Amino acid sequence: MAADQDSEQVEHSTTGLNRRKFLIGGAAGAGLVVAWAIWPRSYEPNVAATENEQVFGAFLKISENGQVTVVVPQSEMGQGVYTVLPQILADELGADWRTVAVEPAPINPLYNNGLLAEQWAEALMPAGTGKLAENAAARWITQNVAFRDRFMVTADSTSIPAFAESFREAGAAARVLLTKAAAARWDVAWEICTVENGVISNGDKKLRFGELVRDAAEQSLPDPVPLRPAGDGKLIGQDVPRLDLPSKLDGSANFAGDIRLPDMVFAAIRQGPIGETRLKSFNRGGANKITGFIDVVQGGKWIAAVATNWWAANRALDRMSPVFETRGFMADSDKIDTALREALEDGPGIRFVSRGDTRQVFDEENSYRARYHADAALHAPIETRTATAEYKDGGLELWMATQAPIAAVQAAARMLNISQDRVTLYPMLSGGSFDRNLDNDIAGQVAKIAKQMGRPVQLVWSRAEDLMHDHYRAPSHARFDAAMAKAGRVDAMQIKIAAPPSAREQVRRLFDDMDYVEAMRSTIGEADIKAVAGLDVPYDIPNLTVDHHSAFVGVPTGNWRSNAHSSNIFYLESFIDELAAEAGIEPLSFRMQMMNNAPRLARCLTGVAAMAGWDGGLDGSGQGLACHSMRGGHIAVIASASRGSTGLAVRRISATVDIGRIIHPDIARQQIEGGIVFGLAMALGSATRFQDGLPTAKRLRDLSLPRLAEIPPVQIEFIKSDEEPVGYEELGVPAVAPAVANALFSATGTRFRQLPLFGEVS
Repeated sequence: MAADQDSEQVEHSTTGLNRRKFLIGGAAGAGLVVAWAIWPRSYEPNVAATENEQVFGAFLKISENGQVTVVVPQSEMGQGVYTVLPQILADELGADWRTVAVEPAPINPLYNNGLLAEQWAEALMPAGTGKLAENAAARWITQNVAFRDRFMVTADSTSIPAFAESFREAGAAARVLLTKAAAARWDVAWEICTVENGVISNGDKKLRFGELVRDAAEQSLPDPVPLRPAGDGKLIGQDVPRLDLPSKLDGSANFAGDIRLPDMVFAAIRQGPIGETRLKSFNRGGANKITGFIDVVQGGKWIAAVATNWWAANRALDRMSPVFETRGFMADSDKIDTALREALEDGPGIRFVSRGDTRQVFDEENSYRARYHADAALHAPIETRTATAEYKDGGLELWMATQAPIAAVQAAARMLNISQDRVTLYPMLSGGSFDRNLDNDIAGQVAKIAKQMGRPVQLVWSRAEDLMHDHYRAPSHARFDAAMAKAGRVDAMQIKIAAPPSAREQVRRLFDDMDYVEAMRSTIGEADIKAVAGLDVPYDIPNLTVDHHSAFVGVPTGNWRSNAHSSNIFYLESFIDELAAEAGIEPLSFRMQMMNNAPRLARCLTGVAAMAGWDGGLDGSGQGLACHSMRGGHIAVIASASRGSTGLAVRRISATVDIGRIIHPDIARQQIEGGIVFGLAMALGSATRFQDGLPTAKRLRDLSLPRLAEIPPVQIEFIKSDEEPVGYEELGVPAVAPAVANALFSATGTRFRQLPLFGEVS
């Protein structure tokens, strides 16, 4: 079986940079530089402060009673960002952790996520300009154009690497100002003073932060601001109490569904099938019989019932029996599978990874091929989409959890035809998200309902609505070809992924004011580098190609915990195991012989093998191995599975992890462990098929999620490291499914090449 030659290149139109960030004219590079030169360059913090508080830059304010309040621009979704970022700042400041509080940041370009903008650079650029992202100057321009456009987004495990340095510098600057204020009182050099636990000392002289805040604001900063020597602080590496935990435990924490306003009413919503859908008819008379029912709001593609309580609103919708009409395409899994297969076999591909030359390596005797596929996956967070709004005096107040606050404000303002500065957003804690909160349709919906009702409204999507109108992890098909030498060495590998351009679609919704149908249609045929995420392959394979074959699947897709890494690493690590079996080499040794260029990942592999008692994955042993490097972090996983009287069971999952210097060990462990459980859920379920424009999964019970009693013991060991800390919130996910699949092969002799492992065969 001979592998395909180089894929054809998709031709993209380059007739104009049509995204508003790039509406500059002339040569792209020169135009961007000129535009950068004439745009404003400075922004002031807009942190709210009381009379007894002093603001120190964009990330910090300190009160006269000594309370240190850290301003965090990233959404808290349970990942601990409301603790880890304040911990970095407080450590550099020398604060007493008992005095540290946290609050969400207001909308301001100062809180731009520059690292994420750089990572999304290619998707942010119009089709045909992707090669610009390979140039360092273009990446810098893209990052700073995003700064001008207020790119406040929480995604892709970037919170720590994007903001750690800024928070450290903010803490250092405040420490210096406070120290200089104290030194001026004592008439000593500020450099000889010490700062610890919120107290500045010089010999027997001591002053607390609160006593110095007014004087500190009048001091000037040296250039550069000196940072503490690494390890000199008292908080980094410690399991300090989480700042968000006490209020969550005692119930005082406010989520969007906890907001209560005077005269507030409640709304439920129904939306039609996926596609070009409109509300055709409904029976209002049925709703009038429901006690508490107030009114109906029509939104073109949706209908909402408003009542004195949510249950009454939802029952009213049932009684109204709304009918929707859908034209054009309707989501259907058979059509999705066909589109993906045709894209993989016959569609043009764009090459994103190329090393060596694969064309002369393959022949009938040394080649090995495998095909894989993954269904669309749902987010299914505990908290369904929820928002509260009040419209009065031509302005809107909005309470909701969002990972993209600018997009939420824009959605509400666009629905009401008002300016964005007339919308006030109060960012709420999120009951999970897994990137579900990147989409903000609910902001426009609740804004329209609130304006029509003339009183505060809380809109809650039912679980069925949340699942039926998700923005799913993209379904995909994959074909892997490898050429192996007789000694078992992999000489070449060709990887082809058929999937929709999910990242480009997401960007159109977030930044170009498109609904999901427009976004899907506008990206047809476009290549997406994030569709092949994770396939730069850490193994020492001299000849490698990775191609994306764009496909239109007719369902909205977007970010999902670990994104395409979740399916792509299942494909890759399953294929590596198949090659090991073909070569007659046990899987760990097979991987280690190709780890010349990945020493940190190799250390994770040997570490987990020792921890889990790796037995070589021999036939019937029930052990499976997988590993992955992602965004600077590294993980190796061993799953142990068995076959019993009640079916197949995962007995234990072990992982060795390298995420650089760890700021809060317990939060890091929670996130890796949570990612592993999430990855196990992905292996067993979390997915849906589609029929007649709707997903077949409409309740949590339809997702085949593992129950608590079915979660095996999880062992985690971290490798001690002085490398810079990395984002780890998603690292635990991708390697679990292939480890489980490889363990099941060891236990049963059956290969599983689909996600979920026991899903329908397409």
